[in-house]
Amino acid sequence: MAKLIRSAGQYKLDRRRFLGWSAATAGAALLLGNQTGLLKLDPAKAKAAPAAEEGKWVTAACWHNCGGRCLNKALVRDGVVIRQKTDDTHEDSPDFPQQRGCARGRSQRKQVFAVDRLRYPMKRKHWEPGGGRKDLRGRDEWVRISWDEALDIVASEIKRIVEKYGNRAILSTGGSEIGRTLALYGGYVGTWGTTSWGSWRWGPAKFGMAEGYNDTSINDRLDLRNSNLIVIWGGNPAWSAGGSPTYHYLQAKKAGAKFIFIDPIYHQSAELLADEWIPIRPGTDHAMMLGMAYTLITEDDPVNNPLIDWDFLNRCTVGFDADHMPEGADPKENFKDYVLGTYDGQPKTPEWASEICGVDPHTIRRLAREIATTPRVALLTAWAPARTRNSDSWPQMFMTFGAMTGHMGQPGRMTGVSCHRHTANGGPNLVTSGGAGLPGIKNPINESINDSELWNAVLTGKYTAGYNDVRDINIQMIYHGGGAILQTRDGMTKGIEAHRHVEFVVSHSQFLTTNSKYADIVLPVTTPWERLGGLLTGNREILIYYTNVTQPLFEAKDDAWIATEIAKRLGFKEEDIYPISEKQQLFNQLAGSKVMKEDGSGYEPLLTITEEDIAEWGVEGKPQQGRITLKEFEERGIYQVPRRPGDKLGFIAYEAFRKDPENNPLNTASGKLEIHCQALADLIKGYGFTEIDPIPTYQPRKEGYEDTFADWEKKIKGEYPLQVINPHYPRRSHSVFDNVTWLREAFPSMVMLNSQDAAARGIKDGDTVLITSRHGKVLRRAHVTDLIMPGVVGLPHGAWVEMDEEKQIDKAGADNILCGGIPSGQGISAWNSCIVEVTRYDEPLAPDHTWEPRIPLK
Repeated sequence: MAKLIRSAGQYKLDRRRFLGWSAATAGAALLLGNQTGLLKLDPAKAKAAPAAEEGKWVTAACWHNCGGRCLNKALVRDGVVIRQKTDDTHEDSPDFPQQRGCARGRSQRKQVFAVDRLRYPMKRKHWEPGGGRKDLRGRDEWVRISWDEALDIVASEIKRIVEKYGNRAILSTGGSEIGRTLALYGGYVGTWGTTSWGSWRWGPAKFGMAEGYNDTSINDRLDLRNSNLIVIWGGNPAWSAGGSPTYHYLQAKKAGAKFIFIDPIYHQSAELLADEWIPIRPGTDHAMMLGMAYTLITEDDPVNNPLIDWDFLNRCTVGFDADHMPEGADPKENFKDYVLGTYDGQPKTPEWASEICGVDPHTIRRLAREIATTPRVALLTAWAPARTRNSDSWPQMFMTFGAMTGHMGQPGRMTGVSCHRHTANGGPNLVTSGGAGLPGIKNPINESINDSELWNAVLTGKYTAGYNDVRDINIQMIYHGGGAILQTRDGMTKGIEAHRHVEFVVSHSQFLTTNSKYADIVLPVTTPWERLGGLLTGNREILIYYTNVTQPLFEAKDDAWIATEIAKRLGFKEEDIYPISEKQQLFNQLAGSKVMKEDGSGYEPLLTITEEDIAEWGVEGKPQQGRITLKEFEERGIYQVPRRPGDKLGFIAYEAFRKDPENNPLNTASGKLEIHCQALADLIKGYGFTEIDPIPTYQPRKEGYEDTFADWEKKIKGEYPLQVINPHYPRRSHSVFDNVTWLREAFPSMVMLNSQDAAARGIKDGDTVLITSRHGKVLRRAHVTDLIMPGVVGLPHGAWVEMDEEKQIDKAGADNILCGGIPSGQGISAWNSCIVEVTRYDEPLAPDHTWEPRIPLK
């Protein structure tokens, strides 16, 4: 690893060596033998093998929500996948990079063809209409049943529950296919939340920035090379955004950019890129940035020491000072006076901020000055700092500091979200798929429960529908048509209790996931490898067309077939649910795919489609002329827009607005960036959970750093003195892939613990530890390290719960067992707002990859 750092520092790390390092550090164990009987490969034979292999390479879906989207190819011979590879469709270069896969995608055949794939429909042994022994959900035996019996039971229970309680008794947690059937039968209650985005979800649109999942808040990857300084708050793309994003950052470094990472963990992205790491306590980024704003306000001298971009503030924002307030606003509610403490008596000095965030005051001042005086700065953040309770003003604070320094709307200058599939590469998609043409079916019930109070709503019969609007609800059926909501929504301990409370639970699944483990009826479904095909988008420059790899395994069926068969049993016809065939839907998506013209003036058809193509597909359509042929797209499996510096396809966020805000207004009440934003305050109040001020004031996070103290003033620590964060981890894509033994061995899911905290608790590296919060308990093996700051614990996100029912302890380290459902703001799922204690645990914990797989029926 040291050699890697030296190479990066000398700017001699080329693409091949970078990807070789990625494979070595992220997937070296994939070729190792283990107790599950994987073959130990002879290196010489492995190297010679490709030449001897025969078969057909097909593009295989890599469909998971991992933050990347890469090309995945499978070599199929006689219906068996022999090997996988990634993108080799063109020569690789920094300007036109191949879309290389990660360890997860490269191990996907071990997921699709896993020994623990569900083979048959199952019912819980002690289930009966009305629930039977509901307390046995999660630990009951399973009984194999036929598809007819399974579908009859599900349809019968839907009818029974609707007749007894009404449609509002059905909670559907995911899966658009079954949602069509339930909507046609009178509707269902849904769920809503922020899950990954935190406070970047809906609020930013109110004050003038793109929403958290939008792709237009930062400049594109080629312009990133124009930045002199790149500051990243809470981002680790090497773990959380597979594919090329880290490589794009490396190109900016090679072009001369300095990198500063602000994060509780010194992670692999920082190890590769950082010139400086500033450790910070989770959920306190806002306080730190207020201290930085104080520095600029008090030290700015427009003539001798210009630190604030007053031209940008005055032309493009409202609310910074009393002279630039929105019409009708109280002049005292301006941001400058809040920072100075003019009215609340508390100046937001670096010393004040340091006490909260743990960053030295001198560092806070130095960083503020460096950002203000560097010509071209990229201020970037991922979603992690926003995944904390009461953080709804954080995105507004981030934008405000960017506006103060003027780092927006120009080459090399940007302020915004660099995360997920748009990491290091902002801008609208250059290639897009068409619509399927399938008519929607409206849900007659316009009610949805926030993720943060979902399980409490099931247990208590009440939920928050808005400001001063608490409603009764009586959920008696949970239908998991897709997703992993029990595993990945707030408060799994309460979630398990809620699943044992209702009368009926059904789950579609490929494995005995957490959703299915606590269900009554489990229906085995196909993976995309076993289906007709589809389109996947990723970064803005690619569109992937995956095709069928293998026939459905065992008795697995696709979700649309299940939804249709249930609908028939409820009295509907197949055409009521799916009036358009699966093949016609796919063809419509292909025919409607568009690509940006080379001059950037608009979109044109991507595909040339002939009469012969239409006849061969057996669908309805019209011939068209495009950039590549349909057959070529199928053979290559990907279309990637060629890029080069100086082309017409680049993107500078807010460029037109900065040049002429009057003629290019933002979609806000003032048409400008709103540092004082009443619309944001009204939005948050309207959700009915908590309230915020119109300007970005700091609010301590519920179960954040301040709550680790029993007495804040005297600095006396409380029962839960440590903060736990849940970083994304190469072993999993959220919770997906956690059952793949290769990945379990390559990436042991240990808990990171600072050496000071470990020593104070008598914990050594490798010890089994018990992590306890107000909401639950989990076991893990400790990884003692100084790469995480004192007072913070790092527990990787997404482990499948393995509950010891007698002790009420999860031995898998499921992060959501520790988190609780405490709604705030816009219904934030606050994975990085949780406080814990860590203690030694005397009983040993075997490594995860040695555990028996979940095989309910063979």
